[in-house]
This record gives sequence, C-alpha cells and structure tokens, in this order.
Amino acid sequence: MNRTEENSHLTWYSERSVVCTILSLSFAIGIPGNSIVIWTICGKVKQRSPTVMLILNLAISDILVLVTLPVWIYSFANTWLFGVTFCKTLVSVVYCSMYASVFTITTLSLERFMAVFYPFMIQKWKNKAVILKVVFLIWLLSLAFGASIIPFQEIEETKIGQQCTYHNYTSDQQKILCLLLETIVGFVIPFVIISTCYVCVERRINTMTYSSRQRSARLIASVIVAFAVCWLPHHLFNIIEIVSTQIVDSNQKMSLALDEVSETGVYISGSLAFISSCINPLLYAFAARNFQSHLRFAKLFKLFETMTSAVREEAQREMSV
Repeated sequence: MNRTEENSHLTWYSERSVVCTILSLSFAIGIPGNSIVIWTICGKVKQRSPTVMLILNLAISDILVLVTLPVWIYSFANTWLFGVTFCKTLVSVVYCSMYASVFTITTLSLERFMAVFYPFMIQKWKNKAVILKVVFLIWLLSLAFGASIIPFQEIEETKIGQQCTYHNYTSDQQKILCLLLETIVGFVIPFVIISTCYVCVERRINTMTYSSRQRSARLIASVIVAFAVCWLPHHLFNIIEIVSTQIVDSNQKMSLALDEVSETGVYISGSLAFISSCINPLLYAFAARNFQSHLRFAKLFKLFETMTSAVREEAQREMSV
C-alpha cells in the first residue's frame, strides 16, 4: 500500500468513526427523548392544540428515522449484509420520515403565524378532523417524495465492502433533477416559508404580553433553527454534486475536485442530518426548565398544556379589543 492509498484509507477510517459516533449519540438521545414526548402528549395531555398535535407528529416521524440507526451503524462499521431490497426499503423509510419532519416543521411555522395574526381562523384547527386531515396530507406527500428514491437506490462496493449508499441514475439529467427535487422541496421552499413566518411572528410577538404565546413561538423558532443547522450541510453537498455534474464536460478538472469534496463530506453531512431527529426533545426540555416541578415529565406536560392554552388566550384577547 503506497502513501496515497494509506492516507485515503486513514481518512475513510476517521470519517467512518465520526459517522458511527454521531449516529450512536443520536440513537441514544433521540429514542428515549422522542418516546417521552409521545408518551407525555398521548398519555397526559387531554386537550391538544394544533401545535401540540404537530409536535406529536414530528416526534413520530423522528423516531421512525432513529429506529433505523442500528442498521446504519453496523453497516458503516462493517459492511452491508441485508440485500438490495432491504436497502431500498430502509432508505425510503428514512427519506419519507425526513420529508414528514420537514413538512411538519413548515406546518408548525404556518400554524404559529396564523395563531399570532389570525387567532379566530386558527380556532377551526381545534377541530380534530381538520388536524388529522393536515397530518394525513403531510404523510401522503412524504410517502410520494420518499418513494421517489426507490428506483435509484443500489448497493455500492466501497473500500471497506458493500454499502447501501449508491444512487444509480441512468443519466446526468436524471441525477440533477433528483438532487434538485430533494434540495428544493426538502429544504429551500420550506426554509423560505418558515423563515418568513418566523420574522413576522417575532416582530409581532414583541408587542404581546402573554408569556405562554411568547414561549410557544420561541420554542418553534428554536426547532426551526435546529432544522436549518442540521440539514444545511447535506443540501450544500447536494448542490456541489449538481455543479460537478453540470461542468463535467466543460471543466473536468474542477468537476473531479468537487467530486472529491463531495465524497469526503457527504457521509458526515448525512449523519448530521440525523441529529435533527434527536435534538427536538432536548429543546422541549430546555423550554420547560422554568416550570416549577421536580419531575421532568411533569414539566413537559405543563409546557404542552401551556401551548394549548396559548391559542385560547390570544382569541380571548382579540375578542376584547
């Protein structure tokens, strides 16, 4: 083995160790954290506002991603042993849950915007049937976009054996279209919507005296920021791969350099995206820290109860004006 191959092997070993560490921490924190959120909302909160129902849906979508992590950890630490069918199935589950998380966070932002600016309209959301229709639409769209990856997902032979990481596109145009679809639908459009909603809500929230409304809006803002930080690297590497594919004929040297950058960081950026599925329960716990209780479960319960009452408070405030 020459020095170049040795350095390449060492780089891959270090990258693999970082990826496995990130995924292991995400699993260890995210599974119990999201389970507590689901248990608290389903078992303790009797009257659930649209915000709380969407948080429940977010926890469900996050936990569906996290339960796949032991397979990915084993695969990166060793090799993929589960066949191409399971590879396609597992990747589609991850993508479907990813879209569900993104669409849920986007809906949370829109719901907070409506709750602040149109409190009477948001009262219609208190209808259980309406909330269930919104959640159903989120999952329907998520299934449609998540399933789009199935025809292209294949097993790849790497330096350490087979891995379920290869996208077998039939043409450069197809590759660019798929990557653009993932980045635009999964990040750009949602981020524009949630950023606009956040700016508008933040400006309005400063004029309000209801602490419950302020706490709710700031909690959702922290979820949005965490989403952006966790997902931005993944989509930046998507863009790098798109540019590399676009210039492969006109500037092959630059295209190869971009390919190297993409290959170096794609696994770490992908593993960072999994952090978004474990960080939300930590944000809820942080938001609940000021509630007077010795039990963390009770603090979360009070947080969700307060978020439910916030919509009612704002409607009463508007009626009194």
